[in-house]
Amino acid sequence: MKTFLLLFSTIFLFSACATWKGVKKDSSDAWKTTKTETKKAYKATKKAIHKMTEEEE
Repeated sequence: MKTFLLLFSTIFLFSACATWKGVKKDSSDAWKTTKTETKKAYKATKKAIHKMTEEEE
């Protein structure tokens, strides 16, 4: 079972990226996108909370 999971993971990992550099680049791009989108979501949530608490006063 462990062998099957390892084989499946390896095939899945390298199916989109042919090389280790490709894997690293894709991971880096995903991390940068995640950081950017998280910051946007945080700011939008903070703004919405501020707006709601401001209206209650």
